[in-house]
Amino acid sequence: MGSELKKPEIKFTKLFINGEFVDAVSGRTFETIDPRTGDVITMVAEGDKEDVDLAVDAAREAFDHGKWPRLTGFERGKIMMKFADLIEQHVEEIATLDALEVGKLFLLNKLYDVPGSADMLRYFAGAADKIHGQTLKMSGAMHGYTLKEPIGVVGLIIPWNFPAAVFFFKVAPALAAGCTMVVKPSEQSSLSALYIAHLAKQAGIPDGVLNVVSGFGPTAGAAIASHMDINHVSFTGSTEVGRSIMEAAARSNLKPVSLELAGKSPLIIFDDADINKAGEVCVAASRVYVQEGIYDEFVEKAVASVKYWKIGDPFDPEVHQGPQADKKQFERILGCIEQGKKEGATILTGGKAWGEKGYYIEPTIFADVTEDMVIAKEEIFGPVMSLMKFKTIEEAIQKANNTKYGLAAGIVTKNLDIANRMSRSVRAGNIWINCYSALDRNLPFGGFKMSGFGKDLGIDSVEKYMQIKAVVTPLYDSPWL
Repeated sequence: MGSELKKPEIKFTKLFINGEFVDAVSGRTFETIDPRTGDVITMVAEGDKEDVDLAVDAAREAFDHGKWPRLTGFERGKIMMKFADLIEQHVEEIATLDALEVGKLFLLNKLYDVPGSADMLRYFAGAADKIHGQTLKMSGAMHGYTLKEPIGVVGLIIPWNFPAAVFFFKVAPALAAGCTMVVKPSEQSSLSALYIAHLAKQAGIPDGVLNVVSGFGPTAGAAIASHMDINHVSFTGSTEVGRSIMEAAARSNLKPVSLELAGKSPLIIFDDADINKAGEVCVAASRVYVQEGIYDEFVEKAVASVKYWKIGDPFDPEVHQGPQADKKQFERILGCIEQGKKEGATILTGGKAWGEKGYYIEPTIFADVTEDMVIAKEEIFGPVMSLMKFKTIEEAIQKANNTKYGLAAGIVTKNLDIANRMSRSVRAGNIWINCYSALDRNLPFGGFKMSGFGKDLGIDSVEKYMQIKAVVTPLYDSPWL
């Protein structure tokens, strides 16, 4: 299977606006590229400001006059449950599209990302009829209560790294809240979002509630961020773009934003750790701090483990690592590797492109990394690990927090006191103890500092798509009147 490139039928490449697949107003399209080969998969409609305007108009009509916000939460939940069933029935198609466009491992998509997306819909479907305000005792002869109401039309801007999963990170709670929405997937990964849109229509989500506009950040994304008739923007992506979205939101209608941005999350491994378990955990981490007592042994095991790391076609079930998402990311990662060499870090293994075609990079491990090096400071988003040494808990805390980011951190230790102290001292939104990158629909996810603010996942993520209205009535004839 690894030698045969999978070429599925591509059914949906147009914008999805008001329940219909339509061409971009301009008629323009753009290429979506197979990162395994660099070849064109298909052409996708290129939406821009005019298309965003049409999508927002549809979403506004559906919100102001349509039934979705006016359905009971139970009724919304029933439709979302049907939507989840359809996602589950089409796991293979969605998993294939994400593997095809951005090189994500097909088997992981099929077993985890896409089924997890269906379960996420069910989770938030269950929350839809549990949204309620409070009754408040006021100081005078008045009755006060609050209403939680959907915030309105929301703009949801999705990254390329988890296309289907992050689509539902944002869409599922927004649907549960009763919002209508315009979704802009990454230009590298539009196909699964468009495929999912047609399933939403089949599920009975009314026209105009869920719109998908494929296109580029500086055009379609910027139009969403600055649109006067969008009431909230939720964005996952780079810190640089997140800042631009905040500025555009402030300049337009002061819409609130929620941002899940870049990270340089540390993994901190203590002397008492099970070194084999630590080696498994570190696969997902790029900034790894190892206590000096086990540093040499850990380095040896980390380098040895790469010998069994298979690179290749993401549709091959024996492959551990597929290609990078696109040529730009591929070249950026190789540039970071070269920068690490120039700054004096030592490559223990890897460091080069792999294969004769496509955007593959060897798993790369650096030693002798210092805190001021680019590879230790900036998010690389590729198979590059920086190994660093520490002595004490105090030093580990200082090094972990020596970053402008605060997305997450991992701690590997058998000592409960160390785990407790570290988890309370590291300034990051998610702390993983003896594991890494463990996400769950029940667990809020989002960062501190320049990793953004606001949470995806967890029941609290519904709140950002709601607004609170306070209502007061007199209990009887009152001096307030």
